[in-house]
Amino acid sequence: MEFGFGDEDETFRSEARAWLAEHIRAHPGIAGRGGPGSEHEAAGERRAWEKELGSGGWIGLGWREGGYGNRVATLTQQVVWAEEYARVRAPGRYGHIGENLLAPTLLAHGTREQRQRYLPPIARGEELWCQGYSEPGAGSDLASLRTSAARDGDGRWRVSGQKVWTSLAHQADWCFVLARTEPGSRRHHGLSFLLVPMDQPGHIDVRPIQQLTGTSEFNEVFFDGAVAADVVGGEGNGWRVAMGLLGFERGVSTLAQQVGFQEELNTVVRDAVASGAVRDPVLADRLVRLWAELRTMRWNALRTLGGAEDAGAPSVAKLLWGGWHQRLGELALRVRGAAAAAGPHDWAPGAPYQLDEQQRLFLFSRADTIYGGSDEIQRTIIAERVLGLPREAL
Repeated sequence: MEFGFGDEDETFRSEARAWLAEHIRAHPGIAGRGGPGSEHEAAGERRAWEKELGSGGWIGLGWREGGYGNRVATLTQQVVWAEEYARVRAPGRYGHIGENLLAPTLLAHGTREQRQRYLPPIARGEELWCQGYSEPGAGSDLASLRTSAARDGDGRWRVSGQKVWTSLAHQADWCFVLARTEPGSRRHHGLSFLLVPMDQPGHIDVRPIQQLTGTSEFNEVFFDGAVAADVVGGEGNGWRVAMGLLGFERGVSTLAQQVGFQEELNTVVRDAVASGAVRDPVLADRLVRLWAELRTMRWNALRTLGGAEDAGAPSVAKLLWGGWHQRLGELALRVRGAAAAAGPHDWAPGAPYQLDEQQRLFLFSRADTIYGGSDEIQRTIIAERVLGLPREAL
């Protein structure tokens, strides 16, 4: 694929850059808040930020249809927006799951009525979503899930079961839930893709999971007869819809993620220079390798973006960045030596421990090769769907 930016893209870049600069200035202290491992930061301001993005028409650029309060941008313009957003260190998004996962799924599999009901509030930044997939014992092996849904006397779907590692469930207004709606069905058969409102006291219980970083953006969610408002794609077609959604999970946002990675790498390089660690030839070699690998990831992402269907591309991308980010976290502490293990000088025994950015990077990145599809699962997908090797025995 020939990928480049034309005059219209640069005009779009100027507009995006000007809008971001003006609106970030209007919210002092919000820049750089709410990244991985620090999702607790500036919660109220970031929720308001979603509405501000919506009023500017900046939510839903990648949707193939307009008319929901969003503007539709070309692929290159979507890349421009994602990169400019990352460069000004705009706050971590609460609306990512609804905008980039649910909305494309509704455009592909939803009814006209479902699109008209759910897309405008996402585009306005008013309704936030979370993803109800993983369960205890059904994470990487999602097809073994046990959460179920059955019709009640009024014909409504009632959902019961447990989901885990549910990002931002404590902030979300809605959850899309993969549940078993055909009693006695096995594996990927008999599943449905349900849309469930989270405001159901007594029927939904959200319990934060505290991580090594001391924060809790992941949650356990317990459903006890919670009412589902809609089923997407038809009853029993949940596996097809759910797998289609995962295809939207890695796209333009990967390039924006890499801009953030570059900023983190720059910080590690500055630390290496300040501490003198850069004079160690082994550490210097690792810094250069990380820089070269990041450039390779960018060109690979550009090469595959918008090109021909490639079943292995998302898995290759996940393998690349997950391992890369872990190695960066390890090196971030190594270049600082023993000081990397020290907490803040004013920490008092018994008080909650505090982490600086590099310590948080190291601890949070330990999960990079697990969440979003573990390395083992990505290698299995590549082996079976790309290389044509025999399927893994169940």
